[in-house]
Amino acid sequence: MAHMLIVDDERSICELLEISFRKEGHKVEVASSGEAAKRLLASRIFDIVVSDICMPDMDGVELLRYSKEVSPASIFILITGVPTIDTAVSAVNFGADRYVIKGDRLLDELRPAVQQVAERLALKKEAGYLRRELRRLTGLDHMIGTSPKMRAIFELIQNIAPQPSRVLITGESGTGKELVARAIHENSARAKSPFITINCGAFPETLLESELFGYVKGAFTGANENRNGLFHAAHGGTLFMDEIGNMSVTMQVKLYRVLQEGKVRAIGSTEESDVDVRIIAATNKDLAKEIAEGRFREDLYYRLSVIPIHLPPLRERREDIPLLAREFLGRFAKSMTKKIDGIEPEAMRRLEVYDWPGNVRELENTIERAVALESGNRISVDALPERIQKHFQESVPHANHNGNHTCLPQEGLSLEEHIQGLERSYLLAALERSGGVRTQAATLLKMSYRSFRHYAKKYGV
Repeated sequence: MAHMLIVDDERSICELLEISFRKEGHKVEVASSGEAAKRLLASRIFDIVVSDICMPDMDGVELLRYSKEVSPASIFILITGVPTIDTAVSAVNFGADRYVIKGDRLLDELRPAVQQVAERLALKKEAGYLRRELRRLTGLDHMIGTSPKMRAIFELIQNIAPQPSRVLITGESGTGKELVARAIHENSARAKSPFITINCGAFPETLLESELFGYVKGAFTGANENRNGLFHAAHGGTLFMDEIGNMSVTMQVKLYRVLQEGKVRAIGSTEESDVDVRIIAATNKDLAKEIAEGRFREDLYYRLSVIPIHLPPLRERREDIPLLAREFLGRFAKSMTKKIDGIEPEAMRRLEVYDWPGNVRELENTIERAVALESGNRISVDALPERIQKHFQESVPHANHNGNHTCLPQEGLSLEEHIQGLERSYLLAALERSGGVRTQAATLLKMSYRSFRHYAKKYGV
């Protein structure tokens, strides 16, 4: 059902519409003047606004214009007892959805209009639920981001997942390479088959060989029975080989042969068996440099990187930091049963300025720590680790004795990224102080509402 606002200086009209639409299951609030309606519109979101045009303090068209500024998604219906061509034209020009004449048939005219809006809202909510459910089922629900780089990766995953091609995922530690691999698998025809993972850097060469290819009884000391390797375990599915850049050159030769021929021979065996496995590899190393220095085989690189995907570090998609931080906050607050429902603007500003060398994994650990330490209902600056505080103090310019902002970190900084981070944090701070009212936030920042909307859209606020 819809959340409605009825605005009319005639008490009888307000009572009639309020009683009628509440009986139909809608949530209804009433304002007896334009100014009272503005206060309500600034503090909450309404699906439908039904307003009289002629009111003593403000006409309905003016209220319509205000509504389009603070709540552009609200459907606006104007009603009047004195219809004129000018008011009808103004209503349409400023975005009114309907224009209804007061009279004996007022309710008969309004009911179908409100019903249509309520049905549209229900369909929109259902579509939103289905999109979220689709993301959950396809494995993309854990991959969060609205930045252009992440949107491009989401689209690429959807495009390449149905193909049998091998994929090489590169990126710094903690960027979410395994999440990408899992999403590719779960969007593929192999989704119902195994998804097996192995960290190639976690095993010495001999043990890695037995883990991948298996062995037969008596192949070496301790081999007391036949054992299949991970290639057999992943048959029909996907084998995710993390940290492939740490694999020895000898093992690289053996892996190349398997990729070339599609056959595996267990240690100690003279027989080969066919395997049907899609390989997705990942590394945080620069493989071009490893090839140049003789530590990685070029022929294996080209076998693995049929489709390359590079995951950007978190510092290159800072606009995703608030989304990720809130996601982690909700998860850890629930698991720790703590009533923490937000992050203070100053704390968020420090999170956005920090460079996150450990990327998403480091941010996740930071929020978990903050939730555990926080005693209030919002994450404060004091709950953040010292390293983030220190980085903020060194990175954010402070005025010197002449009033000039000249503080610069020893290692330098990206001026463009730094300025964008400042702009975004001031937008968030202004919204926090204004209680989420965008027109007031724009006034605090001494800019037009149009400029505020531009920056809000730019930074995903």
